[in-house]
Amino acid sequence: MKRFEHISASSYEEASRIVKEGRGTVDPIAGGTDLLGTYKDRLLETYPKAVVSLKGIPNARYIVSRGGEIAIGAGSTLKSVAEDQNVRAACPALAEAARSVASPIIRTTATIGGNICQDVRCWYYRYPDSIGGRLNCRRKGGDTCYAIAGENRYHSIFGGMSAGCASCQGNCPAGTDIPAYMARVREGDWDGAARIFMRYNPMPMMTSRICPHVCRDKCNQSVYGESVNIPAVERTLGDYILSHRDVYYAAPRHATGRRCAVIGAGPGGLAAAYYLRRAGHDVTVYDAHEKAGGVLRYGIPHYRLPKTIVDEYCDALENIMGIRFVMNTKVGEDITVEQIKAEHDAVYFGTGAWSQPVLGLDGENLTEFGLNFLVEVNTYLQKAIGEEVLVCGGGNVAMDVALTACRLGAKKVKLVCLEQRHEMPASEDEIQMAIEEGVEIYNGWGLGRVVTDENGRVNGLMAKRCLAVRDELGRFNPRYDEEDTMVVASDFIVLATGQRVDISFLGDKLGAQLRTARGLIDADIESGKTRQEGYYAGGDAVTGPNLAIRAIRAGRSAAASMNADLGSAQAEKESGEKFTRFDVEGIEVTVAHRLAEKPVEERSLTGEDRASLDEQTAIDEAKRCLHCACYAVAPSDITPVLVMTDAKIMTTERILTAEELFTTKLTVQQVLRPGELVKEITFTPPVGEMHYDKRRVRDAIDFAIVSLASCIDVRDGVIRSARLVFGGVAPVPYRLEKVEEFLVGKAVNAEVATQAGELALEGAFPMGKNEYKVFMAKDVIYQAIMRLAQK
Repeated sequence: MKRFEHISASSYEEASRIVKEGRGTVDPIAGGTDLLGTYKDRLLETYPKAVVSLKGIPNARYIVSRGGEIAIGAGSTLKSVAEDQNVRAACPALAEAARSVASPIIRTTATIGGNICQDVRCWYYRYPDSIGGRLNCRRKGGDTCYAIAGENRYHSIFGGMSAGCASCQGNCPAGTDIPAYMARVREGDWDGAARIFMRYNPMPMMTSRICPHVCRDKCNQSVYGESVNIPAVERTLGDYILSHRDVYYAAPRHATGRRCAVIGAGPGGLAAAYYLRRAGHDVTVYDAHEKAGGVLRYGIPHYRLPKTIVDEYCDALENIMGIRFVMNTKVGEDITVEQIKAEHDAVYFGTGAWSQPVLGLDGENLTEFGLNFLVEVNTYLQKAIGEEVLVCGGGNVAMDVALTACRLGAKKVKLVCLEQRHEMPASEDEIQMAIEEGVEIYNGWGLGRVVTDENGRVNGLMAKRCLAVRDELGRFNPRYDEEDTMVVASDFIVLATGQRVDISFLGDKLGAQLRTARGLIDADIESGKTRQEGYYAGGDAVTGPNLAIRAIRAGRSAAASMNADLGSAQAEKESGEKFTRFDVEGIEVTVAHRLAEKPVEERSLTGEDRASLDEQTAIDEAKRCLHCACYAVAPSDITPVLVMTDAKIMTTERILTAEELFTTKLTVQQVLRPGELVKEITFTPPVGEMHYDKRRVRDAIDFAIVSLASCIDVRDGVIRSARLVFGGVAPVPYRLEKVEEFLVGKAVNAEVATQAGELALEGAFPMGKNEYKVFMAKDVIYQAIMRLAQK
């Protein structure tokens, strides 16, 4: 083991204080039978600087009868619990459970407090660092649970539990709970999927078509084949939402009487407006364009995002939700920000990045700005261009310009960019489509100067070799070979190398208060709050040019802050069920379902290039999702009994029920606060015959494959009450409430016992190699009931 300082505490309160002051560098240790093995095998990424021992705390080991309850000190050994006459008389199941743990030597040292807080026994989690390097599974902060597609004979048969943000969700700029909505899609519950999705993003029908979906980069299905086609499933879901827009964009039931203004009708502004209106505020959106949508309408070509979709979405916001739009209005000219604020309680700036940056390129005035080019084509569906078009840039805007030029009839379209092929920021799909349509891409070239003929007409661009795009610190700082140049012939050059933010609309006074040195709005990235009360901002206006999905996240976050400040904060519900599950057969499919795509000769400026998946195909694709969670089972033999007895757990800070501490979160540590320690366990002896039945490979040492803590009260051959809790079958103790209700009033016989077993396992989810546990669990239920019949 690594060296650590050993501290002996004189009380739980002192130990708690030391752990809190250590801020994650100090661990408490009771008997040590679990923790020392963890240290020795170096199972975890980090190790404590100190360990505070609870062994020497006076009066921590006791078992007493107190006012009709049994009270057990957390420092009591399992041996003492198993042998104590009070426990054996009041709750034989607890004595049986304690006696079933490990071996006599371990029971002499291990404490009941340590047992209920012990770490999981999954072999992937426990894989020693000394024999090939630890496996960084989900429970330890890694990306995946290896049991999903690996050896899982001892794992859960009722699903997994979240071990934190899934890797795909963590990589999504909007933080969308992808596994949760995928689970609903797998079940065919499109309404449930829609309601989960719209907590994060109100416009999936658009983002599914334009977002680069970096979530796919972290999809663990890619280890076995192609990553899940998340955008395709999202697209079908978005189409479903739009076709039921009267449901998902309904006006709020209650009005707050508050008024909010949103300046900018792009993706960020529309997202903010949606979440503000959903909270019950009156919302007005101001924008300089003729129609709402911002870059969604004017910057994205029709063939990627049909404007009918933008129309229908904006119509839903205006005519169903009741959001007011004031268009063709330039804030700062037609109306001032101060005038808007005077009529509203809060104002959000989501103005985007529409201005052309000045590159200082010789002949720059002879070029076309990429965004202006797209705006004109998207507005009028025509544009006068040359025969040889040259596009400068390597992002998605550049790809949009290049493809649009092709479809406008250019004889030749070329593209130069600083980045090498693998470095290009454009999505792979867009690059491939450009190549298919004949765009010639020149990687690793920077802009030198515009070349003209004797009449001043453009006939090319002198490019210079780019040696590196970023410096050693990863900052954008291109380095060139000024001697290595070439001239790319062209009579029409479009610069698609970025946009610039213009916040002059703020005016002199407010602009001076909110402007950063970079010419952006100074606002907190997470909350959207500015230094001026009542003003919020997000998206490109705060970060500089970025993705539409990041603007949507910013709009949602700012709306949450505005709602809180206006006294109407909305608590978000949990995204999914307590237990997660995946499709055992679906995850074996390694090839993703793809969108149908038009052949090159059929593509046009106006017709959408790709078609959405039908609902059944989208369901099939969602079945490929691994639903990455932790599928290990709870290791403690004691906790199922404590849940069965409805025990109370006293800590250094509060009293929790056994169900609160052991069944609501994946680990006890997620429920306990930092430094909070278990001090005492109390329970009132329940009425009925109690047992703890445990199935395992060996009669000693081994942990439960299936266990059952039961208390069944039988009078005159009829069951009056029952409490049944499984262990070893789920990530937490699994209470069988439906079975308990079923048994009440039933006679004790083989038929009832069989029916109870079937009911107990009707929601079971064997993972592939642990189906035997289903039959074993049914038999445990059967035997527990038939034991009463025999008596």
